Amino acid sequence: MKGGKSKTESKKADPKLAVNKKGGATTKGARKPAKGKAAKDPNKPKRPPSAFFVFMEEFRKQFNKENPDNKAVSAVGKAAGAKWKTMSDTDKAPYVAKAGKRKQDYEKSMKAYNKKQEEGPTAADEESEKSLSEVEDDDDDEDEDDDE
Repeated sequence: MKGGKSKTESKKADPKLAVNKKGGATTKGARKPAKGKAAKDPNKPKRPPSAFFVFMEEFRKQFNKENPDNKAVSAVGKAAGAKWKTMSDTDKAPYVAKAGKRKQDYEKSMKAYNKKQEEGPTAADEESEKSLSEVEDDDDDEDEDDDE
């Protein structure tokens, strides 16, 4: 092929054609910040564990007793996964029941949490925020006195 571009040349991106909307350099693997994503509420109840994770709680204790020299988390997970796959449904039943119980408790706590969220901030919450800001203001006053 005389006069034609080689395959490697045609695959390279021309820097003149690159579009950069924000003016900054683009990098591979860079994530854009989430837009409009709300901060997590620390008071929100955590999701309940699945039956497998309930099984893992007990299995982890047993595995660590049998293998005290093994510190790898991945080894515990692999061994638990292999055992879980070989277990029958009747062997898994107690873990499924415990997971179901935890799920019911979670649903109750979520209902209470959602009800509290609908009511909005209470007067006590607003008052506690005020007291925090007053405490911070007091600290600032003390710092100014120390500087003088």
